[in-house]
Amino acid sequence: MEEIREKIRKGAEELFKRYGVRSISMDDIARHLAVSKKTLYQHFVDKEEIVRSACAGYLQRLSAEIAASKKEARNAIEELVLLSGCLKRNVQDMNPSLLFDLQKYHPTAWQEWLNHRDKTVRQTVERNLRQGIAEGFFRPEINTEIIASMRLELVQLAFNEEVFPRERFRLADVQMQIFEHFVFGLLTEKGRKTYLKCRQGNKLETLKTPV
Repeated sequence: MEEIREKIRKGAEELFKRYGVRSISMDDIARHLAVSKKTLYQHFVDKEEIVRSACAGYLQRLSAEIAASKKEARNAIEELVLLSGCLKRNVQDMNPSLLFDLQKYHPTAWQEWLNHRDKTVRQTVERNLRQGIAEGFFRPEINTEIIASMRLELVQLAFNEEVFPRERFRLADVQMQIFEHFVFGLLTEKGRKTYLKCRQGNKLETLKTPV
């Protein structure tokens, strides 16, 4: 039973990421998974529960990737590079309307996203900034709280289709351009040299993969 529920959750998440949430119906999910709507309703009360489950699973996986980046990195620069790869993997095929759909039509799932952003992501960014300053890679005069808040807003800005229309910009391209601009604003000369060297190595392999 749990295996089927997980299959539904993963299949729904794929559809939501690709097409947004509002445009996907229970019929669409059933067709995508080659199961009956009755099967869906045996495991989930309604679409809202599927959305919440898909969102929770995605955020849990993202938190694990963020933790793995911290564990693997030898310094703040390497962690930034690993996090950039994580960011690109997670937004590469994501429909920009996804966050808007959650915010407008699924407030519970949206609140989970906000909780993740304001806790896990903010704490990670602020810690990385403090570490980078201590290591001499980031400018010592930056206010870590302000810069962390700015970073969170910039990530969300990339999803705004009024600013970055889907017919002109790809979400992954926008996110990576914003990321690079953000990083170079942090770096000391030592940090810049280290970052460029790291970017040329295997740590940035996912960042350099054509999309």
